[in-house]
Amino acid sequence: MRRIRWAAAALALLGVAACGPVPPAVPRPAAAPQASRAVPVGKVTYPARGTGEWRTAPASARTAGERGPLLRYRVLVERDIRGLSAAAFAATVTSALADPRGWTAGGTLRLRRSGPGMPYDFTIFLATPRTRDALCGHGTDGFTSCRHGDRVVLNVARWVKGVPGYGAPLSVYRQYMVNHEVGHRLGHGHERCPGRGRPAPVMQQQTLGLHGCDPNPWPYRAGERYAGPSGAYADRLPAPDRGRR
Repeated sequence: MRRIRWAAAALALLGVAACGPVPPAVPRPAAAPQASRAVPVGKVTYPARGTGEWRTAPASARTAGERGPLLRYRVLVERDIRGLSAAAFAATVTSALADPRGWTAGGTLRLRRSGPGMPYDFTIFLATPRTRDALCGHGTDGFTSCRHGDRVVLNVARWVKGVPGYGAPLSVYRQYMVNHEVGHRLGHGHERCPGRGRPAPVMQQQTLGLHGCDPNPWPYRAGERYAGPSGAYADRLPAPDRGRR
């Protein structure tokens, strides 16, 4: 596996599972204090602040959707995240995006995962909390995930811990993470709960609160686009996931 520097010109040298760069405009996170340690969560460990170096998942031959323009995405996992391969993470992401209840269900687009050195339209990152802040470009958060331009940034802390009181298995929350942030890349804004006891729209900020709705990771239900009123709630942001020192 080849270690690649941040220069964008090195992309052409990437091999399967090679390290890829964060786009040059994104600053590398400051070095973590020597006292910082990885946080054990099941088999996956990660520091609060990674180095901003990446492992790139291989391409998939599977194309989600049958009609519409093709959008290609690559999947990168920060090297400091241990116990989860880029290929395994990418398989979960691709499964969520290829589900018949996913974004391709409307017949307006297709999605396919690119591999190292291949053309792509956007990138899905699995990042440590502080690298998440650097990639998202809007201050310190350390808790949520985000979309910033062509970057879909999933916070590893949420991937392995979920959120308290979500009321559904972690696998469901992970599907929500993928579809919510990719939904932003596709041009969808935040939505609100349409009524107590109803499924939450996938574009609701379910990480911060369900507001009477039930967990739901899918943009389509029974073959129809499922949405709620446009807007967001003034939910309190939890403390950043800083890890143990």
